[in-house]
Amino acid sequence: MDDVCYEIVSDALRHWHQVMVFVHSRKGTGTTAKALAERAAMNGELERLFIGDEGEDDVRTKYIERAEKSRNRELTEHFRNGMGIHHAGMLRNDRRLTEQMFNDGAIKVLCCTATLAWGINLPAHTVIIKGTDVYMPEKGTNVDLSILDVQQIFGRAGRPQFDTSGDATLITSHDAMARYLDKLVRSTPIESNFIKQLADHMNAEVVGGTVTNIQEAIEWLRYTYLHVRMCRNPLAYGVGASQLETDPTLRGRCEELITEAARLLDERKMVRYNQQSGNLAVTNFGRVASHFYIRNQSVATFNEMIGKRKSPTDADLCHIMCCADEFENIRVRAEELDEVDRIKKETCPIKTLAPVEEFSGKCNVLLQAYISRARVNSFTLISDTNYIASNAGRVARALFEMCLKNGRASAALKFLRLAKSIDHRIWWFQSPLRHFESELKKNVYVALEDQKVASEDGYSTLDRAISLLDMEPNEVGQLCHCFRDGELIQKFVRFLPRVEVTCTVHPITKGTLRFHIQLDPIFDWSGRFHGGAEGFWLWVEDCDNDRT
Repeated sequence: MDDVCYEIVSDALRHWHQVMVFVHSRKGTGTTAKALAERAAMNGELERLFIGDEGEDDVRTKYIERAEKSRNRELTEHFRNGMGIHHAGMLRNDRRLTEQMFNDGAIKVLCCTATLAWGINLPAHTVIIKGTDVYMPEKGTNVDLSILDVQQIFGRAGRPQFDTSGDATLITSHDAMARYLDKLVRSTPIESNFIKQLADHMNAEVVGGTVTNIQEAIEWLRYTYLHVRMCRNPLAYGVGASQLETDPTLRGRCEELITEAARLLDERKMVRYNQQSGNLAVTNFGRVASHFYIRNQSVATFNEMIGKRKSPTDADLCHIMCCADEFENIRVRAEELDEVDRIKKETCPIKTLAPVEEFSGKCNVLLQAYISRARVNSFTLISDTNYIASNAGRVARALFEMCLKNGRASAALKFLRLAKSIDHRIWWFQSPLRHFESELKKNVYVALEDQKVASEDGYSTLDRAISLLDMEPNEVGQLCHCFRDGELIQKFVRFLPRVEVTCTVHPITKGTLRFHIQLDPIFDWSGRFHGGAEGFWLWVEDCDNDRT
């Protein structure tokens, strides 16, 4: 397959055309570019076809310095051969640099994955799809590349802004060739995958108040694209000929789907479904899942795992969050395990309860590395870390709301401080003065932080910082090893948000108490650090039973 690919690429380069080679794995981009370079070098065509003659006006010269400075050694190596690689595991700056180089003609061949086929216009006259076997993790085997992806990739050849024509080549096996020829000459309708996400969308409608019973849910479903395609292609959605004959509008099939989704949501405590009346009522879990876009499978996982632990530790709750269905796309790659193990040993203050070979274990390690601001070297791990960081705060806030509404005071507090740690990238057992790291010297935090502070007593670091106000400025400077900055340190300590709570309790009946609570701020306000407002959570807690 590499030989065939090289023949097509070299023929296009002889006609002064740029080429995009699409492969189906991140690793495949580098191996394909390397295979093309080796064959070009064997035939003595690497300099003439791929690199070209360098001159003073050569467009490659303005990118040489940027390519050499890139941390991605593969990008630098392939640039020297007149080629580039592009996939989702690269840093965004490296991907943008590769796109600019190809757009300006600094590189003539670009080996990439299908992600480049969506939404980016590049001046490629020739497009090659190398192979049609795509690994499907859900099925654990290779499947045929979707014909819609094939058409989308072919559409990259000869874009109207850059060219008047284009060439597209599909390299596949003899067995698959007949299937693709048949699909290419016939129009392929776009089918709906709405059934897989029906429960989540139905929960959102129940929370929004647009659906209150099964009949309203059926009418809602009949307005979707799923119903349109079920009527056009019923066999693809499990509707037999006899069922279609007796129910041409497929209202019965819609009722089956809605009822199944309602039972699933009821089982996972996201809605209350009355089978006799058909009424649907929203629950706290369903409302939180809708507001934070949490999948119903994640809610089921949270309910099961939190229910097993009466007094969960920080390690337990961090593991529960990383088991969310939102992180199932995190794949464990063999070449990453050594670095993940190194990160786990060096930068993870909280114990990981799952092995790094599982997605939850890898997610846990990368999340702690993100909060600890650890350096990650692998580009695929950097990409995974960014994905985890963009979703972890939302999932942690959702878990906090679920625990709070369920009355679990201890777990709610721990999830809240975990969410805040993700937002600010500061652990709760680190000094709160780290929020002013641009104003204070680093040895201030080192002097105030005690690495032996247990996470259960994490807020002692706040008390330790507040205690600096009871000292003289020179004593503060001596303690923090900043002898001239005692007053400055105390100034920033006064910026730490604190309130004084005064509470009086009056019994009304045997089971009812009236609380009169007064909150007084005891910190200095700064619009620069506090913004427009500072939020506080206030709840009444039964310490004996751990209930709010």
